[in-house]
Amino acid sequence: MDIQEHWPEIKSVFQNAQTTSRHCAIATVNEDGSPHITPIGSLFLRDNCTGYFFEEYSQKMADNFKSNNRICILAINSGIRYWYQSIFLGRFPSPPGVRLNGTVGQRRKGTEEEIASFQKRVRFARNLKGYKLIWKNMKHVREISFHSFEPVTASKMTRHLWQS
Repeated sequence: MDIQEHWPEIKSVFQNAQTTSRHCAIATVNEDGSPHITPIGSLFLRDNCTGYFFEEYSQKMADNFKSNNRICILAINSGIRYWYQSIFLGRFPSPPGVRLNGTVGQRRKGTEEEIASFQKRVRFARNLKGYKLIWKNMKHVREISFHSFEPVTASKMTRHLWQS
């Protein structure tokens, strides 16, 4: 399936996943070839099959990028109402999730616009102690270029989705 053709739907699936789960999972490859998965709540998708995420605390992931800059991102809509409705109807009204494959660029300072987008996402916690400890000073990002995707499927309940 063509990632560019499906990009608007992919972005919608990611938005639903971030709304219900607050994060997605980013898989990288350790030096020994084993997988390493990191939850990231700061991923933003752009309109051109690219995105970025803030990288401040994920040291193992950053170490993995030194030898292999490929990633796989998993985003799942975990909304309880969405799942109950889907199970009741016997079909998902929209895709339950998606995997994105891509490569990351070098760590760099985030732009004012990128930082503002993140701060807007976490503004609900601005007056809480945890916000000051982990989110107040997010400054570094990595660009992502996506080259392929794979829908999350659930047998007959998702066959009608992702039509080309």
